[in-house]
Amino acid sequence: MKPHRLSLPLFILLIFFSPVVFGQIPQVPAELEFADIIVRINPQARREIQLDVDAQYRNQSYFKVKQERVNLYMPTIERVLRENGVPEDLKYLVIQESGLIADAESTSNAVGFWQFKQGTAEEVFLRVDAHIDERKNIVSSTRGAALYLKKHNNTFDNWMCALVSYQMGLGGAKAYFGNQYNGKQIVDVDRNTHWYFKKFLAHKIAFESQLTYFVSNKQMMEVPVQGPTTLAALAKKYGVTEDHMKEYNKWTSNGKIPGDRSYTLVYIKDGSIPVQPAIVQKTETPKQTTTTAAFKASPAYKQANSYPKISGNTTKASQPNQITVNDLDGVQAPQTTTQTKFSDQIGLKETKFRKLNDLEEAARIEAGKYYYTEKKKPSADIATHVVQPGESLWSISQKYGIKLSALKSKNRIRRDTELKVGMILNLQEPRKRGEEIPIMQISTPAPKKQVVAEVSREPERAPTVSKVTAPSRTSEPSRITHSVAQGETLFAISKKYGVSVDQLKSWNNIGSQNIISVGQKLVILKP
Repeated sequence: MKPHRLSLPLFILLIFFSPVVFGQIPQVPAELEFADIIVRINPQARREIQLDVDAQYRNQSYFKVKQERVNLYMPTIERVLRENGVPEDLKYLVIQESGLIADAESTSNAVGFWQFKQGTAEEVFLRVDAHIDERKNIVSSTRGAALYLKKHNNTFDNWMCALVSYQMGLGGAKAYFGNQYNGKQIVDVDRNTHWYFKKFLAHKIAFESQLTYFVSNKQMMEVPVQGPTTLAALAKKYGVTEDHMKEYNKWTSNGKIPGDRSYTLVYIKDGSIPVQPAIVQKTETPKQTTTTAAFKASPAYKQANSYPKISGNTTKASQPNQITVNDLDGVQAPQTTTQTKFSDQIGLKETKFRKLNDLEEAARIEAGKYYYTEKKKPSADIATHVVQPGESLWSISQKYGIKLSALKSKNRIRRDTELKVGMILNLQEPRKRGEEIPIMQISTPAPKKQVVAEVSREPERAPTVSKVTAPSRTSEPSRITHSVAQGETLFAISKKYGVSVDQLKSWNNIGSQNIISVGQKLVILKP
């Protein structure tokens, strides 16, 4: 979202006639749209919701502060929800949960923008430990919330029920709603409607008309960062203070960013600066450089965020023959594991699985990533791809379902060390012999060592390949059987026995939905 350029007289008019100043509080309508649902609100419920809307406007100074946070964070939140197939209307839930305060913490130990407890955060692949807490990272936590909401909507086929399940849990929402709203596109709201949904409607009504209201000329910048590095070093790089970096990146407790994955750094800039700069290396031949504006107008820019394309029964994505990835049979890894274990779980020979996915023998299977169970294509569905920080030839081939050998051949490039951020790779037509690969200068130049750090994520160079963790080979673990009690979660059980949620799921063949039932017998292996 680009900042609005306002002349001084127009700015003064907006301030003078703003609804905040004049107290023109939005009124609850008798009918509105939410996600893909028509919501009809009876008079009694309208009065109830209006009280919550009025409360938002009661303290104008507080409202304006919250509104500024909303305007800063919303472009990012909208994009992440959209990329993950969740209606943008769900964005108002984050205001309801935390007021967009990164380190907000509830009395029940829910933390961060979307108020995740630790167990739930881990179930949606967020890192939570003494050094990193991705619940406080706006991009990571929004992605986790989208995954959680989408999974629950797959059960109800109704975003109102999915939203209420965010507060009650899937089991509680099932008991509360049954299947009365499944697939319904018209919902009547009255005195008996769940309070959490009515409170959500109040936040939607209160802030919906304010999202275009001019608050300041500030914009939030997003930068993908691959460590190891520090906030102090990045503060110098992007021209802000270290305290500023710490204020907007509370997800790293000690100011250090590890090298285990790519994280999204955010900071605030004044003026009309692109919202999502990328780290790129300065090109030596300007005549080969494609402009940022031209790139934004290209099909690659518009379509890249929709890949990989996932279809099918996403509630069982970790099981074979349930989903397609870029129109190819595929599967999602529910946890980080070895190729041997994963290929055995999905019923493929390890050598075949490795070949289908162009994997090196020692490469680990990463939680949440998609893998193919049939041959990838010789070409992708779109013509080009612009290399981003942290990408490798392998990750690009997986993103579009194109064979790694074909990707290399089309671009006459063989090694990740030859990749440069901003390179425009061909995904369909082979590049002519001797033709140089154009490079787009996206934003602030990055030193060459940054690019090397990014591309070193290819599987054959992963630092984990030499690790050997096989205690079961040296001593036989003891086997414990646990009977699930009322109200217990995988996270609570894992803490009780000193094991991880992933281990519990692996030992008991529990899918990505993390569903357990009262009385279920769980196997726990203790060394």
